[in-house]
Amino acid sequence: MNRSDVLLQIPAELQQFLPPRLRGMPVTASADGDSTVGHLVESAGPPLPEVGRLVVDGRDVEPGHRPVGGEVVDVFPVQRPQAIPEFADEAPRFLLDVHLGALARRMRLVGIDTAYHNDCDDPTLVIQANAERRVLLTQDRGLLRRKNLWFGAYVYGIRADAQLDDLLHRFALSLAPWTRCTACNGELRTATREEVESEVEAGTLDRVDAFARCRVCDRVYWHGAHGGHLDEIVAVAQRTVAGMR
Repeated sequence: MNRSDVLLQIPAELQQFLPPRLRGMPVTASADGDSTVGHLVESAGPPLPEVGRLVVDGRDVEPGHRPVGGEVVDVFPVQRPQAIPEFADEAPRFLLDVHLGALARRMRLVGIDTAYHNDCDDPTLVIQANAERRVLLTQDRGLLRRKNLWFGAYVYGIRADAQLDDLLHRFALSLAPWTRCTACNGELRTATREEVESEVEAGTLDRVDAFARCRVCDRVYWHGAHGGHLDEIVAVAQRTVAGMR
């Protein structure tokens, strides 16, 4: 490292954001006197919403700090569980990008307020997240780097089950299973047998005595043939949350 460079020490939790050739290697960035430490870290790979503390030569600094060269920057991941601004006394709300539909359905299943559209572009997502104060969840690093996004988080994991587990650990969420429509996110209410009999097959009416209806889209729900799989998703999520208390 020459005197005009900055050494970035990237922890294991953030190594996946580095180019493969740099993983496990010292990462240096050129300090030009104008670039902030936050810019240098993001240029290396990790988006700032995934970065916690930034420590320059043993001193905590803000992302706007401008290094001059020769410094060592220790980059820390976000501390877990992570607090969300504006949600100290209420459950947080989320918005997922177009690639996270399976996760959205699981989040709604366990009662987390989750907005999702399969046809929104990035600017529209940012506008909705800001207007409704929803945490934007994505696996698009470019989306997380948008400066006008009020709060975002990267979703770790490939499969939806692993993604939900990571989310529960990150934000220490409370659950309310079976209270939201998995199709539209609306709240569910109890529905009588008489109310739904014109929409449900006779055989189902004979086997099931508890129904719910979405207050928004009117979809009818009951515990059916696939209930065992959904029960398992809920049970795993509840065990995860209980284990964090």
